[in-house]
Amino acid sequence: TGSWSSVHFKSYNFEADGKNTESGCLHPLLKVREQFRLLFVQLGFEEMPTDNYVESSFWNFDALFQPQQHPARDAHDTFFLSDPICAQINDRDYFERVKTVHEKGGYGSLGYQYQWEESEAKTTILRTHTTAVSSRVLHKLASDYLNECKSGTNVEFKPRKYFSIDRVFRNETLDATHLAEFHQIEGLVAGRGLSLADLKGVIGEFFRKLGMKKLRFKPAHNPYTEPSMEIFSYHDGLQKWVEVGNSGIFRPEMLRPMGLPADVRVIAWGLSLERPTMIMYGIKNIRDLFGHKVDISTIKSNPMCRLGLSES
Repeated sequence: TGSWSSVHFKSYNFEADGKNTESGCLHPLLKVREQFRLLFVQLGFEEMPTDNYVESSFWNFDALFQPQQHPARDAHDTFFLSDPICAQINDRDYFERVKTVHEKGGYGSLGYQYQWEESEAKTTILRTHTTAVSSRVLHKLASDYLNECKSGTNVEFKPRKYFSIDRVFRNETLDATHLAEFHQIEGLVAGRGLSLADLKGVIGEFFRKLGMKKLRFKPAHNPYTEPSMEIFSYHDGLQKWVEVGNSGIFRPEMLRPMGLPADVRVIAWGLSLERPTMIMYGIKNIRDLFGHKVDISTIKSNPMCRLGLSES
């Protein structure tokens, strides 16, 4: 009809940018978790299997020389399970050695001098820390070493380095820095003659590579480490020092029943994944980072976190 000739068409701008294509975005926790994992691997650490969220009280507490009357084992701190209600312990000899060291001591210790209950050790829980994984791995390391020694050859204990990053569960009151479900980073080094100086050096280097140079150490108490230290990092957003982890040297009462040699020491540290992430991203409330209150738009708006994994 020719009517198009009287219609005004808007000029087409061939220089204009098109609409950005929608793409997936990694959650800050996933970004930082992968950076932690990469750092451990670069430092020569082996990753421990962490697929058992359900754990027995034996591996979570008793194997760590934590007494059965310890407050951390109460229902207000730990999630107990009714199904399964009882766990099976495969290594009965080790089970009895742990019982003995609790009741009567050994390896220079008097123990706790109480009646250790097998039924309590077999209760099932949601693991409260990934140190339960470390206890299993160290027990296997000791068992493999003892089996090699039985061959009659002169076996030298080989230093080992392990790490894990996974979820743990605690029956805690929720606030700006605490959740009932969170992630824990665990690292440990087993070798002859290790000391507290080695532990502080490893932790300092570890956080320095993450760009977190403001660290403080505070003496602490743990049933399974002696000496023990809490680790603090300065949070610029909160304008205060925030606890980011715990550390120490595993006690002989934990290691010797496993079968590790007397001069082998294990330095270990456990770090929250959420709190370092909060410091790196300037997040003030942990519930804005993990949980049902997270604003999805913050995931898209956050730039890639540069952790400064250089030697400088």
